[in-house]
Amino acid sequence: MTKVFNNPLDFREQMLDGFTAAYSRTIERIRDASGVMVRGGPTAGKVAVLIGGGGGHYPLFGGLVGKGFATGAVMGEIFTSPSAEQCYRCAKAVDGGAGIVFAYGNYSGDVMNFSMATMRLKLEGLDVRQVLVTDDVASSTDVDSRRGVAGDFFVFKVLGASAWRGDSLDTVEALGRRANAMTRSFGVAFGGCTVPGQGQPLFTVAPDQMELGLGLHGEPGVETSKLLTAQEVSGLLVDKLLSDIPRGAGTRAAVLVNGLGATKYEELFVLYSDMHRRLSAAGIETYKPIVGELATSLNMEGCSLTLMWLDKELQALVDAPAETPAWTNY
Repeated sequence: MTKVFNNPLDFREQMLDGFTAAYSRTIERIRDASGVMVRGGPTAGKVAVLIGGGGGHYPLFGGLVGKGFATGAVMGEIFTSPSAEQCYRCAKAVDGGAGIVFAYGNYSGDVMNFSMATMRLKLEGLDVRQVLVTDDVASSTDVDSRRGVAGDFFVFKVLGASAWRGDSLDTVEALGRRANAMTRSFGVAFGGCTVPGQGQPLFTVAPDQMELGLGLHGEPGVETSKLLTAQEVSGLLVDKLLSDIPRGAGTRAAVLVNGLGATKYEELFVLYSDMHRRLSAAGIETYKPIVGELATSLNMEGCSLTLMWLDKELQALVDAPAETPAWTNY
């Protein structure tokens, strides 16, 4: 249960105040908006990458703002899309004159509000593109209709690295779309999360059960299962992704085992020990695996596995230097 708050209605603003005070060496608050941007503002002549979505997912979204990653982030209330006005204000703040890429998970509220902001910005003469993350294999058989979950991390990293090295807007957009096309995720939950000010979790899971195919906004899974052992969970996650390998994928993949907020790192390592063995047996070369919390859902118990199949260019962008509050790569 989320217990640290004052007035629940002020939670986002107080969080943003504390976040920017703690990481002022890297980021700064966007004035009169619910967002943050890289310290010192955008770089003139470079494409700006503005990521965003609802609150409650740290390090998504503000934790991935900084040199080599996103130029800025706009955040809504807990599990609520940022408004079109907030998207617009944050976009104006991060614009460096070379165009803007909006990047976010494929959820209806985000699509509506970012699209409204895009139309408004285009009327003012700005070139704005949108890259939607659609990595969750559980949410649809149609890839374009899928929602975005922890795969946001890899797609945002590719977009940010491309923009920071000075690529054109067309190139940044194209590489972001390629990264998304090569990314797949699947997750499980052992318990629901609680929004500040509410006494009950958004959903509950019986002690002897688990939810398969959860979302990042406190949604239960698409199927309920008996509680599985760690080996069975790892096998399930690996099998789900290997049954949906993107067209044209090679044999090398970046790996993220992502905790959702209340599953300990030690538990994630237990899972990865078996995941690594299974992926290797399937002929997948795991590239610089990441085990940790990069796309959370407040205090949800659960985890997900993300694979992004790599080519030389995507690998170079994953490796590119970055400095953000939540992710540093030298």
